[in-house]
Amino acid sequence: MRLKRLMTLAVGMSLLAVGFAHAGADLDAVKKKGFVQAGVNGGVFGFGMPDEKGVWKGLDVDTARAVAAAVFGDAKKVKFTPLTAQQRFTALQSGEIDLLTRNATRTLSRETSLGLNFVTVNYYDGQGFMIAKKLGVKSAKELGGATVCVLPGTTTEQNAADFFRNNKMQWKPVVIESTTELAKTFFAGRCDVLTSDASQLAGTRAVAPNPKDYIILPEIISKEPLAPAVRHGDDQWRDIVDFSVLAMINAEELGITSQNVDEKLKSKDPIVQRFLGVTEGNGKALGLDEKFVYNIIKQVGNYGEVFERNVGVNTTLGIERGLNALWTNGGLMYSPPFK
Repeated sequence: MRLKRLMTLAVGMSLLAVGFAHAGADLDAVKKKGFVQAGVNGGVFGFGMPDEKGVWKGLDVDTARAVAAAVFGDAKKVKFTPLTAQQRFTALQSGEIDLLTRNATRTLSRETSLGLNFVTVNYYDGQGFMIAKKLGVKSAKELGGATVCVLPGTTTEQNAADFFRNNKMQWKPVVIESTTELAKTFFAGRCDVLTSDASQLAGTRAVAPNPKDYIILPEIISKEPLAPAVRHGDDQWRDIVDFSVLAMINAEELGITSQNVDEKLKSKDPIVQRFLGVTEGNGKALGLDEKFVYNIIKQVGNYGEVFERNVGVNTTLGIERGLNALWTNGGLMYSPPFK
């Protein structure tokens, strides 16, 4: 009898633990508000910036919309808070935002000491340098003595310091908190070099008074896996954000787009049926509607669509897929099974 009671207690405790794991305090708060509050850059063309009509656009913006589509079935149920590099993590820790989709690099210290959970990378990047063509510089190793515009409180600042020290070069940092003001300072000629993630440099150059006056040097000096982040403490919310990103990647792997997703609902392929919620299970596991993947793809698109629409070769930025191609095409984008 004692053994039976212990087994019953163990089962009860296990069920209780599952209940706690799915209590979802952050998710409950999001549902109560009726929208996702997302922190974004606000000043990087192609990733997070309002257009001339005030409509937010960009790869990170669409990532947040995918989460809203998953939770509410409506990608429009998201509001955006523009944040500087120094503000972003505090805003997430304090609860000012529910989700950070602001070209933030996943690092060990941010996951631990800052109490954050980064999810699947939505853009693999690396740090580079941009200069005016008229300087005639061909390599970052020719930048000794340069004044360098850089954002404070970023991996960028530390990486630049390491690069100049390792190459035994002097440099003078010009530190400005706002991405927009940093770009203005660079374009005004108050510093010789602008250093940041290569994608951000491309976005900054795209809005320059004359983009052709500037070049991005060939050296990439760091690894910058950029990923959405949430606070520690709500595993369910973290899982939802994670699998919202993965849904877009997996859809591209399966050849499912915003244009053909309705037709794909009729597929007899059991993998597609599970993925799109025709066969139930995935939605329930996350505490979402079974159509959450369908809603993401129909309203936002797969990862390839999002990439090409915002930063791809046919946009002003003209960025090749590179590391952000699917693993089947030599890139790093890879999704676990949806089952």
